[in-house]
Amino acid sequence: MAFVRDLLRDPKARDAADIAHQVVAVASSSSKDKADKFITANGIPAPCAAYATYEELVADPNVDVVYVATPHSHHFQNVMLVLEAGKNVLCEKAFTVNAAQTKILCETARKKNLFLMEAVWTRYFPLSVQVRQLIQNGEIGEVLRTTADTSFGDDVEERWGTTHRMVNPDLAGGCLLDLGIYSLTWVFQTLYHTLPKDQRKAPTVVSQMTPYHATGADESTTILLNFPTSTPSNGPHPKHSHGVAMTNLRVAADPDEKGTTGANIRIQGTKGEIQVFGNPFRPMRYRIIPKKGAGEVRDVEFPIPSEGHGMFWEADEVARCLRDGKLESEGLPWEESIVIMEVMDEVRKQGGLTYPQKIESTEYPLQL
Repeated sequence: MAFVRDLLRDPKARDAADIAHQVVAVASSSSKDKADKFITANGIPAPCAAYATYEELVADPNVDVVYVATPHSHHFQNVMLVLEAGKNVLCEKAFTVNAAQTKILCETARKKNLFLMEAVWTRYFPLSVQVRQLIQNGEIGEVLRTTADTSFGDDVEERWGTTHRMVNPDLAGGCLLDLGIYSLTWVFQTLYHTLPKDQRKAPTVVSQMTPYHATGADESTTILLNFPTSTPSNGPHPKHSHGVAMTNLRVAADPDEKGTTGANIRIQGTKGEIQVFGNPFRPMRYRIIPKKGAGEVRDVEFPIPSEGHGMFWEADEVARCLRDGKLESEGLPWEESIVIMEVMDEVRKQGGLTYPQKIESTEYPLQL
């Protein structure tokens, strides 16, 4: 819902007059009536078709790109359906359940000459773009450590129970794939993506995972990543850099939701650090802290324009890529999505977390 409402906001309000979005079709897996109600509830202007099946939607000749926002458990099957129909895809994070599925999606898109992107919206916030540029420009020296925490202090039994997608293994539930991906996003976009493509190297991983007693999905996961590189120079004597990615359903990174505990993200370099405030998936402020005597502390605010949620920036990226004939986004290329999925595979292996064979499968089509 937030994504569609952001699509309908005037692009000029965010200096994006070079592109435009139109919602031309909505599909529900259960009924056309549900799709019709979604169109009405969100004020989607006509013409907008309502479909009772995904198969009907991907057959619509007016559809250029499909946004897939089903649970991660269904991403592989749903995206394959769209690609096989010859449509471009923006697919919600986590891309799939495992790296093998992601590799097949990317290869299918390549063979069919179709655009495919993982919808990690945080990557496309102007704040994130600017932080990456600061790192690449050497603002805080050689970056050697990033810590990121995406945690919410909930009564898990009361709020999530056993069937909600957050904790349901049949829907690839657990905090790693749903929330931990944001902590990993900050680690990767600061320690990996900021290097030239030919210098990016996958990290080694050590992790700890706590299962939720009621379902077995993870309720807490902490990951230590060791990159054999540093950024931005990676030389002349390359140093390792460390990422610490945390996620938890029972303890909160920001308990009073007022920022009292400080920054959820710290990016530490040899000349200072950058702190990012707010939820890691929707940050709106960062602070640069130079080393003592090297300059003044600076706070930079990034309010979201036009009372939006912030999802329009990833949609703008998709539109520009389609306009320019690109199959993947430079902000999150396929190769990087695959490496991040491989990290999560390893974390699940170390934690003993597996999902039902059907949703781990690379067979297509498969009825879930």
